[in-house]
Amino acid sequence: MRIATYNIEWMDRLFDNDGVPLNDDGWSSRHKVTRKEQTDALGVVFKAMDADAVMIIEAPDQGKRRDAALALETFAARFGLRARKAAIGFANDTQQEIAMLYDPDAMTVRHDPKGDDLGEGGGRNAPRFDGAFRIDLDVDNVEDLVTFSKPPLELAIKTKAGFDLHLIGAHLKSKAAHGARNRDEVMRFSIANRRKQLAQAIWLRQRITDHLDQGTPLVVMGDMNDGPGLDEYEHLFGRSSVEVLLGDKGIPKLIEPHAQIALSRRLAATPTTSRFFVKHHKRFLQALLDYIMVSPDLEKRNASWRIWHPLDDPKCWDTAELRDALVTASDHFPVTLDIDV
Repeated sequence: MRIATYNIEWMDRLFDNDGVPLNDDGWSSRHKVTRKEQTDALGVVFKAMDADAVMIIEAPDQGKRRDAALALETFAARFGLRARKAAIGFANDTQQEIAMLYDPDAMTVRHDPKGDDLGEGGGRNAPRFDGAFRIDLDVDNVEDLVTFSKPPLELAIKTKAGFDLHLIGAHLKSKAAHGARNRDEVMRFSIANRRKQLAQAIWLRQRITDHLDQGTPLVVMGDMNDGPGLDEYEHLFGRSSVEVLLGDKGIPKLIEPHAQIALSRRLAATPTTSRFFVKHHKRFLQALLDYIMVSPDLEKRNASWRIWHPLDDPKCWDTAELRDALVTASDHFPVTLDIDV
């Protein structure tokens, strides 16, 4: 079985309110890429991956006038994808949902949120992801309330072979210092955002630990918007969100080979899953942001990871249509996991 995670930059902009692809020459939200060009490129990428399930980060909006599942299923039908049924959990207000396209012939899927439903009051021990998490962020003996702008998507999966596992799709908060007017505000906003992101990682890690303690085969996937050595504020906290999710000494660990390479080579080349243009440097920045983490029992099932990077993966580079499509489709590249389940 092949499972993928894919952050698709502003996929919502490619559909009208009826979930129909616009597929025209109007501009998408990607720089100098039309809606038709981005849609067609995504079709090439999805067909090439041929995944049984794709966790989509920045999926189309879900709301009163927009139906994320309808848009995704219409997209799948347009390109004849096996992964043609959509699953979504708690909608959010960002117009960028977390959703999954999957092959209903290969698995059954059910939204399966865990934790107590404590609402805005929150709780300290892994409350439900659409609620609030109580934690002292700045060590002032006063609890803060942390929320997810995009609540992680929790899914119970049963494969055609009868194997049960749990999938969590996540998109942790960006650390960009939006609204900062000077250098001091940039530093203050960045530190506050990193505190919040680490709190979200701790919250998610509590859920991970609960599953691993219960012996649940577990996959945690998505855009963690963080990684070892990614910014200059990491040293203030001692670890990245990715390290929190993977697990420290004394608690059950998750496995992710690309993250493990990055953690062991802080001053050397590491895998990357995204490519962004940085205006003030006038060049592209590449970063490792997208991960598929698995419980140790799943790693033993012939697990094999792949980053579909158009410049780094030989098969992607040698296939011109796919190489160009990956660059056009998004500023992130898919990560896939092949596994015997």
